[in-house]
Amino acid sequence: MKRNKIIAGLVMAVVALAGCKRDFLSKAPLDAYSNGTLWTSASDATAALNGCYHGWESGYNIIYNDCFTDNAYDQYPWEGYEPVTQGNATPVNTGSADRWDYKTIQKCNWFLENIDNTPIDPALKKRMKAEARFLRDYQYFAMSQVYGDVPLVLHTVLIDSANLVRQTPRQEIIKFLLAEMNAIAGDLPLSYSTADQGRITRGAALALAARVQLFNNDYTGCIATCKQLMTSPFAYDLYNNYSDLFRPLAMGNQEVILDIQYLKTYNTFDGLGVLPPNSKSGQSSVAITQNLVDAYEMKSGKTIDDPASGYNPVQPYANRDPRLDATILRPGLKWENSYFDPLGEKSPDYYQNGNCPPTGYICKKFISHLSEDFDDIWNVGLNFMVIRYAEILLSYAEAKIEAGQIDASVYEAIDKVRTRAGMPTVDRTIYNNQASLRKLIRRERRVEFALEGLRWYDIQRWKIGDEVIKGQVTGSLKGTVDPNTGALTLDPSSRIMVGSPRNFDPAKHYLWPIPQKEIDLNKNLKQNPNY
Repeated sequence: MKRNKIIAGLVMAVVALAGCKRDFLSKAPLDAYSNGTLWTSASDATAALNGCYHGWESGYNIIYNDCFTDNAYDQYPWEGYEPVTQGNATPVNTGSADRWDYKTIQKCNWFLENIDNTPIDPALKKRMKAEARFLRDYQYFAMSQVYGDVPLVLHTVLIDSANLVRQTPRQEIIKFLLAEMNAIAGDLPLSYSTADQGRITRGAALALAARVQLFNNDYTGCIATCKQLMTSPFAYDLYNNYSDLFRPLAMGNQEVILDIQYLKTYNTFDGLGVLPPNSKSGQSSVAITQNLVDAYEMKSGKTIDDPASGYNPVQPYANRDPRLDATILRPGLKWENSYFDPLGEKSPDYYQNGNCPPTGYICKKFISHLSEDFDDIWNVGLNFMVIRYAEILLSYAEAKIEAGQIDASVYEAIDKVRTRAGMPTVDRTIYNNQASLRKLIRRERRVEFALEGLRWYDIQRWKIGDEVIKGQVTGSLKGTVDPNTGALTLDPSSRIMVGSPRNFDPAKHYLWPIPQKEIDLNKNLKQNPNY
């Protein structure tokens, strides 16, 4: 649970956090620094900048945040996700709906206020400033999305003045962020050497701008920004294998625009074990809902509710979009040399037992080759993509659709994403107007980015929370899995029901409650409506 405050992250915390993050963050300072002696060389400034990178985003957010949505269910109340979806989050008990974090912002502000004192090459200094500004801006993007109005603090805040800051209207923050991305993009390189992989690039700045533009209905701006990323000098492209895209062997591929980098042992990600089932010593924390499973089309491109699709409810996984089996571990799927069985009472993964998937489904993305890729699931060096090129293609297509600019390029962008996954191109006879294409692009985003932390933002901006989150969470049909063949025998009248019904109030839940502890510290802060 985050406990960061505006007053956190003061000067000396920066260098203390200059820990490991691939090669460029592999060396922490050997001695304690004072602010008067730090800014004497490029290596000193690099140590301070590396501290800004530490904790700017978390793999936990990537793998857990769909639990706030209709995609996933977290069976452990103490982890704080299901109480939020049931509408029970309060300013005093926010659960995991807590992104109020000024620690990185403080570190970046401190860096920016002092870097000019360092005698280094002006071009390097300009680049380093741009990196720090991006890291600060990313925090403001995330906080303004979930809280709306937050204090826009662009200087270090000391304890005696922390309770004087006021919230900045969200639209002013958005305007600031877009100006920032435009200002810093040219100061950032297209790429880095191997030793500096993971630093912020020009593409990352533009990609964040495109996301901000799309999320705030600036379709003209989003189209233009995406076009830049889709053409030279950028060389982004889709990785050739969707399932392998999330494995260590694909780290740093041509689809990655922005990622969180972890290095085993030195800057390890210690949470991958929340994903696997009990039989692999995991916790099954991120259970997939039937609602998400149903969103995947048939391999023909037809939806399962189309009478001509050939969908069979008692053989529900046959002939489906290949991304279903790449993303979701479901009954009867062969995985780790056996057929996954959450339905049999004698199975180690029986859905009613502890550390087992309560819906009968869990996240397979990131653990598709568990034993081959990781020797210790609680100590891994896996990178987590925050923005990848597929998002640029689908953001471009969505912006064009919403702007009423439907042309061949819209279909081409969507087709690239679909065909990479093994799906057919878009049927132009069915998806031939704005309304039908809007349904398609929203479904395409959902299945392409499932369990990557984007679904909440999409629900929020499309204002569909009351439609998709509210109600009972369901899972697989009950039945049996043949241990020798994976063949399913399912009872169409018996479906797994999970937890208490969820609630969603459109007048309240599109924003999270500002933590009461922050309001207690700063009486100028105003709580979000209806909390």
